[in-house]
Amino acid sequence: MALTSWKTFDFFDVSQVKLTEESSSIINSDISALCTGSANLFLGSTDGVVHILSAAFKLVRSFKAFDTGAITHMRQIKETSLLITIAEDLSNEPVLKVWALDITEKKTGAPRCLSTVSVQNARRQFPISTVAALDDLSQVAVGFANGSVTIIRGDLIHDRGARQRIVFESEEPITGLETQTGAVTTLFISTTSRILTLVIAGRGQGQPARVLEDTGCALGCMTLDPETGDVLIAREDAIYIFGTRGRGPSYAFDSPKASVKMFRDYVALVCPPKVGSSKSDPLRRFGVSQPEDIFNTPTFTLLDTDLKFIAHTQSLISPVKYTFMEWGEFFILTTDNKIYRYREKNLQQKLEMLYQRNLYILAINLAQKTGLDILQQNAIYRKYGDYLYQKGDYDTAMQQYLRAIDNTEPSQVIRKYLDTQRIHNLIEYLEELHDHDRATVDHTTLLLNCYAKLKDTSKLDSFIKAPGELKFDLETAIAMCRQGGYFEQAAYLATKYGENDMVVDILIEDSQKYAEAVEYIWRLDPEIAYHNLMKYARVLLAHCPEETTHLFIDYYTGQYQPKTQVVEDPEEPQVETAGGGAMQSLAALIPLPLMNSGLGGKITSTEAANPAKEEPEEVLAPDYQTPKPRTAFSAFVDNPQEFITFLEALIKQKDLREGDRVDLFTTLFEMYLDTANRKRDGTEKKEWETKAKKLIEGKDIPISTSNVLLLSDLSNFREGSTLVREQEGLRSDIFRSFTAAKDTQGAIKALKKYGPEEPQLYIDALTYFASSPKILEEAGDELDAVLRKIDEDGLMSPLQVIQALSNNAVVTMGRVKKYLSDNIERERKEISTNRRLISSYSAETENKKKEIEQLGSKPVVFQARRCMSCGGTLDLPTVHFLCKHSFHQRCLNKVDEDVECPVCAPQNATIKAIRRRQVESADQHDLFKAELQRSKDRFGVVSEFFGRGVMRPQSTME
Repeated sequence: MALTSWKTFDFFDVSQVKLTEESSSIINSDISALCTGSANLFLGSTDGVVHILSAAFKLVRSFKAFDTGAITHMRQIKETSLLITIAEDLSNEPVLKVWALDITEKKTGAPRCLSTVSVQNARRQFPISTVAALDDLSQVAVGFANGSVTIIRGDLIHDRGARQRIVFESEEPITGLETQTGAVTTLFISTTSRILTLVIAGRGQGQPARVLEDTGCALGCMTLDPETGDVLIAREDAIYIFGTRGRGPSYAFDSPKASVKMFRDYVALVCPPKVGSSKSDPLRRFGVSQPEDIFNTPTFTLLDTDLKFIAHTQSLISPVKYTFMEWGEFFILTTDNKIYRYREKNLQQKLEMLYQRNLYILAINLAQKTGLDILQQNAIYRKYGDYLYQKGDYDTAMQQYLRAIDNTEPSQVIRKYLDTQRIHNLIEYLEELHDHDRATVDHTTLLLNCYAKLKDTSKLDSFIKAPGELKFDLETAIAMCRQGGYFEQAAYLATKYGENDMVVDILIEDSQKYAEAVEYIWRLDPEIAYHNLMKYARVLLAHCPEETTHLFIDYYTGQYQPKTQVVEDPEEPQVETAGGGAMQSLAALIPLPLMNSGLGGKITSTEAANPAKEEPEEVLAPDYQTPKPRTAFSAFVDNPQEFITFLEALIKQKDLREGDRVDLFTTLFEMYLDTANRKRDGTEKKEWETKAKKLIEGKDIPISTSNVLLLSDLSNFREGSTLVREQEGLRSDIFRSFTAAKDTQGAIKALKKYGPEEPQLYIDALTYFASSPKILEEAGDELDAVLRKIDEDGLMSPLQVIQALSNNAVVTMGRVKKYLSDNIERERKEISTNRRLISSYSAETENKKKEIEQLGSKPVVFQARRCMSCGGTLDLPTVHFLCKHSFHQRCLNKVDEDVECPVCAPQNATIKAIRRRQVESADQHDLFKAELQRSKDRFGVVSEFFGRGVMRPQSTME
């Protein structure tokens, strides 16, 4: 691409660097090499001295690098403190040294020289033309003027030896070397007549150099682009880009080239004066009109090859000696020893220059390239739109406004197009506002009004039914559609975006289609359906009781499943709308897949075209939290029959929570009794009371006793009271109810039925039978049976029985004669038995006391002749025990003070264990209290524990 069409700008500020006297003298000396790196400028002189200058161009340090020869080449390794210097003396081989700038020799104060290598060229004395080195300094390539390239490999940093090899030879001088690293390290070689690549590391190493092009370049006219890894070749006719596979794009630029370098995104070119006519000078192509003598001076140009413009061009008074880059700026050292600094202007300054020339497209491209944030880019689009609007190009201006829509005040654009009456552009902008979620309620209203003004129903449908997320204020759009009579669009919007309340409002309030409302609710997700069902429950039950009750049952039993088939509704009279159109069945107008979509749901063309498949697939019921049944009770206030149906369906569930079961059974019991009270026919009333009775029969009835008794009492349902008292174990209450009613036969039946489980009833019956002569006569022989039971079970003592019967002068002594005689005879027998035991125990105790006294005071005669252990004749030594048992001493395992008779030891151990347990139980008062509470004969328990020694002092027991 030729540069003749490229625009020229002045994006750089040029200033001459003010040098100190010391640094000026160094630069004015014979400088033979220059390089930069590590925020310093390195200058090599012909006398072998290296000078280091800071960013302020002040001398940091100088050191003698070589004793002989001039420093011709220098390289500073990036992000290290290593410096490579090469000195040449044509009488000897060139010498390469590697310096560690961060290590200082104590004797000389100069940096430490890490290694020194003599560069070999097969003993041919030719000057070095160019040098290239890898970042890790593992390889250094040296090009000579005779056309050979030497590679130095080794550890130059630690001076562990280096190998040299001539890897390339040609008849043309080497003009440039550049390295490209990666999976394969490639060396680009340029001569005066060829461009070649040579693999120096990795796969393909050792193969001969490959020719990329049979045209070379001059010395200093090859450089590496660090961003892409490609090399740039500057020739007289153009600038070429080469990769490892060959030549890439090129830019025509007809002028001699002295050097080319990459500075940021720019290509820096130094062009010497062109010999001959200046008519073909590139500056003329750029539109620069200058006097003829200016074409005889060198020029410096900075090109942006990406955006294709000239960032800076300048005619130089003196030829260029060196160019270098450091500290983010570009510098030129001319032959008159002056340094010029090229500092790039900031982005805002460059954009202002482009604005002045109305080059908005280039400004946008420049902003995008520099990574300017989107909001600032939008400001450029807005400026461009204003420029086009002023020119009358409204359509193109609108395109720019649309690009800058994110941070442009919509009212500024809307006002312009309202004034020009360009409603189509205005609609386009308003639609884009909705796409970017920046539309307000007013914008939505304005857009819908524009559609209405144009009567563009297709546009309205396209806007409302656009796929994707919501792009406008939903409530405003629905309200506008309802006000304008567009009920189909309003229902579609409300359904698609989950505004189910509005859908049901349309079906109930606008069209009074209650059956369709139930069907619609039945197609919703569980949570949404529940909200709408509870909101409109009483209205729907009033008009569609069966369907609504069925829906309640399904939802509250956990069996709710959204319907997936369209139900054909019966024909209904059509209602004329405000817009003049017929109000159709809204449920039929809304696509079925949208019925089941939640907030933000979407519909595809396939779903809309095929709402139901020919073979319905099994759909699993959705998982949702079943609400408490009590929440639905208030909805059935005016529908008792449907309420009973609802409750009967819910109590059939097996996994009901306890609290819910109580609510359901209690409420259903109440409804049964309420319905029975409202029935005039006795048969129907009996049927409902039977249902109520069945509900409270059984063992696990969840209705509380108090509730059943209260409801039964309020409804005069006596069977319920009796049944519940029986289930709850309130047998005393049942018996007392008979006695309170003076129903002696009923009391006798209740006594026979509940007496074995409730012994207290026999005591109550005794008091009741003795309450009056009539009751005693009705009881008959039951009084004797009650007395017999009381005597057998020990429910009352005879004295308590006499006291109970003596309260009323009803029962005679003759009636209780047998009971008293039996008790007296039994007690006499017990007294006689106890006396015999006392006499026996006293005699045995007396004998034991005498025996103990004899053992303690009188001698004991042992007459045993045989050992109780072995059975042999006793001989000395012999051991005799007071229990009259004798043993050989040898037959006893142990003979000391604690020895016991082997024959009597088990019996003694048993007695000791019993005594030990008695001592231990003396402190177990809880055990004594427990036995006393459980026993019917408490005096016997006290006597038993007294015999164990529980009530004796501890010292006495021990």
